Amino acid sequence: MMKWSMALACCILLGLALPGWNLGQSNSAHRSAAASAQNTAPDLQLQSSVLRIEFDRNLHTRIFALLGPSPQSLTPFSATETVAGTGRNWDDFTLNSARRETVSDAFGAGERLSLTGQSGDLRKNISVTIYTDFPSIAIFDIEYTNEGATRLTIRGWTNHQYVLPSLPTARGPAFWSYQSGSYEKRPDWVLPLRPGFNQENYLGMNASDYGGGTPIVDVWRKDVGLAVGDIEPGPRLISLPVSMPDTRHARVAVHSAHEQTLDPGESFHTLRTFVSVHRGDYFHTLTEYRRLMMRQGFQMASAPDSAFGPIWCAWGYGRSVKLKQVYDTLPTVKKMGFSWVTLDDGWQNNYGDWAVDPKKFPHGDADMKALVDRIHQEGFKAQLWWSPLSAVPDSQLLKEHPDFLLLNRDGSKRKISWWNSFYLCPADRAVVEYHKALVRKILGEWGFDGLKLDGQHMNAVPACYNPAHHHKRPEDSVEALPDFFRELYETARSVKPDALVEFCPCGTAYSFFTMPHFNMSVSSDPESSFQIRSKGKTLKALMGDNVPYFGDHVELSDGAIDFASTVGVGGVVGTQFVLPNLVKKHTTSDLTPARQKIFEKWLLIYKDKTLSRGEYLGDLYDIGFDRPEAHVIRKGEEMYYAFFARHWSGTIELRGLQDRTYHVVDYVNNRDLGTVHGPKATISADFEKNLLLEAQPQ
Repeated sequence: MMKWSMALACCILLGLALPGWNLGQSNSAHRSAAASAQNTAPDLQLQSSVLRIEFDRNLHTRIFALLGPSPQSLTPFSATETVAGTGRNWDDFTLNSARRETVSDAFGAGERLSLTGQSGDLRKNISVTIYTDFPSIAIFDIEYTNEGATRLTIRGWTNHQYVLPSLPTARGPAFWSYQSGSYEKRPDWVLPLRPGFNQENYLGMNASDYGGGTPIVDVWRKDVGLAVGDIEPGPRLISLPVSMPDTRHARVAVHSAHEQTLDPGESFHTLRTFVSVHRGDYFHTLTEYRRLMMRQGFQMASAPDSAFGPIWCAWGYGRSVKLKQVYDTLPTVKKMGFSWVTLDDGWQNNYGDWAVDPKKFPHGDADMKALVDRIHQEGFKAQLWWSPLSAVPDSQLLKEHPDFLLLNRDGSKRKISWWNSFYLCPADRAVVEYHKALVRKILGEWGFDGLKLDGQHMNAVPACYNPAHHHKRPEDSVEALPDFFRELYETARSVKPDALVEFCPCGTAYSFFTMPHFNMSVSSDPESSFQIRSKGKTLKALMGDNVPYFGDHVELSDGAIDFASTVGVGGVVGTQFVLPNLVKKHTTSDLTPARQKIFEKWLLIYKDKTLSRGEYLGDLYDIGFDRPEAHVIRKGEEMYYAFFARHWSGTIELRGLQDRTYHVVDYVNNRDLGTVHGPKATISADFEKNLLLEAQPQ
């Protein structure tokens, strides 16, 4: 034991010798960390085959990765689970007791380490559990108790406050990251970290109508990654800050700024949070998170076969769309082989009342039914755009039901920017019933086959202070949002069991908690082709392969013509093209003869390969560090590779093959690339923008 402790202390001291790791700690802090290493014992650690959590006698922690031949220290000992108060912070808790036990619960069998420590009048009880079925994840449950004689004011808590050092030999970005905050600028969810980077990833509102997300962040190096998050069954108002304060370190944490008081004898729990260790990029973390949440009852929706058909949307004609434009475009849509026709924003009289626009539908509902009948007669499925939870100030709805409104703390209305409308409260029963009646009308009376739910405001709502709603807490609105969409989805499927419900939260980072309540995701107004691909990878990890991923209108991709990004990640293709003779203002949505030939080619490829029904193998390539960027779909015994780069000339590795011979074909350009033999196979390639390959077993 003495030799083990001395060796471990030496390792820590070597780690401390790396310049800059401490980000400003003093030499005394260095000595404290080294002393902590000497206080570590086997009864103060918990490990699986993938990671090890170690505690010292101040209840500081550090993380080891166990992915190689020897343990790899990822973080130094530090106060990773702390509490902030008024005038002081609680960082160091002197160890009082430690207990180890086996457990069995909804997550399966596992091992738990429980420790108790004291810092002044505040007692800390911490339990860490690693489950056999989830060896890459350690779940923390922490309770703090006021054992003093006076009230304590708590300003917030932080869990998993880790500093990850870069590799000494790192070239290019030292770290890549997955970040789940939603912002008006609609940043990439997957991005490299640069010195000075800082993003709070607050899962409440970051603008009037932008907020929410999935409670995970992940930072990884080329050799290993570290993720943190929570496993609560609903949205919580926490932050998951990610920063790169200097050239050699990245920081992550889970933080709550919820203020509360603790009377003598009172306790509070932090959320159930976790740390995860992995190789490769963030895909493994998200798939394991989905598996954990499934153990808590989350189940993704099922999609009808029709959901995988290519989509034409009338949005290219804009809000001023005329029925004649839709009718006159249908023959071309049919000739090109689309399956769905979507009537987008512009059909309604206003946001909130959701009656047909009398100028466009002079005979009211009868004209809408006639349009749907015509779409069906042409052999299409019909989908209607709709933006729930929004209402304009002059809507009849708000004149008759001002109590439907979500109100801010000061009693003001909450604005939804894009449509100059106001939020309705999803926790109010009357609001829910109003929306369910609209679903029944759209699908039942009008005859549509699917809904396109749209709006950045759908991803999250602010706390509601409307006294008419009698909320127990203002946050009831926040936590009620997933159930609101559950009721809409269940209503849709009760009217039409094979209804398609597409969820488009307009550039926000999807909230996991609404995902079980729709059966088509979408890249949601992508800013680039990389967003189409990275969002596809993210959503396939979180939702699985049975829910189709729509790459959105191809006009939103690079060059307004990049079908390869959607096809390559196994997405459903779509467009908002317009016929040039039907519009006055010409844009990239115009279906010119040259563009029509390209569209027809890709639609044939999409229907021939149907990769949207395949299995996305997101663990094979690291989207950050592997070059060229690569995505793989397995369909039966065939493997489909999609490589992306501005320009590539060199060797490409084909991963995931079996120990057999494969015939490789560039299926976009009908080029025979010969044969390779797995499991390790390479080819030489020279391409611009993309290369899509099919590997056929021989």
